[in-house]
Amino acid sequence: MFDLPDLSYAYDALEPFIDVETMMVHYKKHHKGYTMKLNDALKELKSTETSIENILKNISKYPASVRNNGGGYYNHCLFWTIMAPKSNGGGNKPSSSFLNLLEKKFGSYDKFKELFAKEAATRFGSGWAWLCVDKDNKLFICSTPNQDNPLMDIAENKGKKGMPILGLDVWEHAYYLKYQNKRPDYIEAFWNVINWKEVERRYNVALKK
Repeated sequence: MFDLPDLSYAYDALEPFIDVETMMVHYKKHHKGYTMKLNDALKELKSTETSIENILKNISKYPASVRNNGGGYYNHCLFWTIMAPKSNGGGNKPSSSFLNLLEKKFGSYDKFKELFAKEAATRFGSGWAWLCVDKDNKLFICSTPNQDNPLMDIAENKGKKGMPILGLDVWEHAYYLKYQNKRPDYIEAFWNVINWKEVERRYNVALKK
């Protein structure tokens, strides 16, 4: 069974970029709901798998209830950790070594931001934008619909599979209370809360897998 992880910061810690009401609804309603429904679905299947990553990598073997709620569970577990308040490093630039990786792959940090923002802005309907590490330890940007992610063996992500290290939720529930239909404004605000230390930690973990 999977547990709803504790947040490492208060609901209002990401203000003014992500408002307290959105944080509370997003975490206490949506993420909690995905967690409960995932556990219910796995219980019905009598599944003993304890790794959410293994489930997602083999998601074609599971029903839609596990795909949707397992994706929702994993994606949000990642999402909360790759954000932080300014007092804890949120919004800082990446370290010089990781900045060099982004520049080498995408041309510049600003170009990386532009490409990532485009994926997030042009994802039709609900979904996620991602920075990932592929099987050759190369960085790539993509987006996926609904609660899919690039770990899944059937996810729509331009044929790319990999380990997500940065993700942006572009479901309306993630931004509509504050930004209404102005998704680009929400995307721009996101850069002010990214926890690059955690992103880089996830990158290093991905290299070992």
